[in-house]
Amino acid sequence: MHAHSQDFLDLALDYDALRFGEFTLKSGRVSPYFFNLGSIASGAGMARLADGYASALELSGIAYDSLFGPAYKGIPLVATLACALAGRQRDVAFTYNRKEAKDHGEGGVLVGAPLGKRVVIVDDVITAGTAVREAIELIRGAGSEVAGLLVALDRQERGADARSPIQALAEDEGIPTVAVATLDDVVAFARNARLDAYTQNAIQAYRQRYGIAG
Repeated sequence: MHAHSQDFLDLALDYDALRFGEFTLKSGRVSPYFFNLGSIASGAGMARLADGYASALELSGIAYDSLFGPAYKGIPLVATLACALAGRQRDVAFTYNRKEAKDHGEGGVLVGAPLGKRVVIVDDVITAGTAVREAIELIRGAGSEVAGLLVALDRQERGADARSPIQALAEDEGIPTVAVATLDDVVAFARNARLDAYTQNAIQAYRQRYGIAG
């Protein structure tokens, strides 16, 4: 596990954004862990979170010149990531969208800097992938290229088919994807944190039952 993945999961645990137990998801699956990035809601927490995003993006090697945050959760993420990158001597412009077009003032659905040529989409956890697909359409419709997708957690579990939603996006749209942490990291984290055997076994069983191949 990368150092930034370990720190991110430590952060999530500190803020109760990562919890272990039994949680019924929208899919009906009963998960041994639950992740809610919205629980990280302080300046210090967001600074650490953004640093994790920045490390994952740098390590990916993706070539980009612009960032995009889908409304609504992607907006604070893309702004704080831009600040973290600036602290690493890289000043990157960012853009986000409104849910509905504005018909006065500057108008339109896009807010912030003009989109660059190669744009990275920044979001939290991809479930159905609807918001990200809409973002892809917006970016391509503006004449820009989607350089990659950066998320906090890749649950690495099957969606409607044998692929995860992130795999489907990557394969269908030809877009590189990067996660600050993955389900494999959660498994290792549970072991390293010496969680009880029941919890560790439950996570492993969930991974075996619903996880993607490979």
